[in-house]
Amino acid sequence: MADANLSAASLPAHALPSPPQAHPMANPGYGKRTAPGQRPRTAHDFAHLAPREAAIAAFVDRLPDGADISVKTLAKALPYGQCALRTALNNLQGAGHLRRGRECVTAGSGSSVWITRSWFSRAARDDEWWASYTRGDVPEEPKAPPTRSRAHILLAALGRATPSLSLSQADCANLAPLLTPWFERGATDESIRQALTNGLPTPVHNPAALLRTRLLTKLPPEPEPGPGPEAEPEPKPEPTRTRPPLRILECAKCRTPGRPEALPGGICGACRGESAPARAHTSLPAAAVHSRAAEIRAAMTEQRSQRTPV
Repeated sequence: MADANLSAASLPAHALPSPPQAHPMANPGYGKRTAPGQRPRTAHDFAHLAPREAAIAAFVDRLPDGADISVKTLAKALPYGQCALRTALNNLQGAGHLRRGRECVTAGSGSSVWITRSWFSRAARDDEWWASYTRGDVPEEPKAPPTRSRAHILLAALGRATPSLSLSQADCANLAPLLTPWFERGATDESIRQALTNGLPTPVHNPAALLRTRLLTKLPPEPEPGPGPEAEPEPKPEPTRTRPPLRILECAKCRTPGRPEALPGGICGACRGESAPARAHTSLPAAAVHSRAAEIRAAMTEQRSQRTPV
């Protein structure tokens, strides 16, 4: 048994079984919920984790939304016990891949109900990101590097068919904006190529300068407007304002709800071993306490005497 547990703990992520198609689904509201902004899956997504956590994270990552990721269900599919799985899931939460909490949703009858959520992120997120997500304000992901434009591709291809018009990367970037009005006036790629390559001088001393001149002087005219009065542009619909979601996070250990700022790493202060801050209080001197008690007793005695008939 010890050898089996040791070999299971050292399994790499790719050695674990793939999630079966019939992996149990959780009750509504209790299953895995993929966090937004996920990038394409790679073989190195969880390389920063310990082997056991990386293997479990890779397995959970491949499960569909709504899948049961409780320790009891995962223990039936993975070679780990429930205690090991519970510890691993808590470590995934500390690493920023998992958060547990509740979300207020609208039921079929129109009423609002709070349901349990287990949010999973392939990318590790810090506490600030999870706090923003809880408020419904997901931070923007870094944009992918811009791809080459249609104009850039057309200019770069000129040199393959006409070597005398070979351009550098910088030349293509500088000339590309001059093609925008050509496209706006309905010019096709082939018609632009003919306008730029027909009747070239021999030799071409400066291809970038020659192409700039042709792009400016051979620009086709604007298309003629169609017959009849111009139709008035339709008013743009006002953007729909969506109500921000209501979410709260819970401590991974004691399940106590709290503000994200009070749950760094998904763990509350009590479970981290932090003592509660002492409450400031002002103590009165003993003489003042006795004097105040005597005043209260005298007032009560007077009230009783006033109620007693003479």
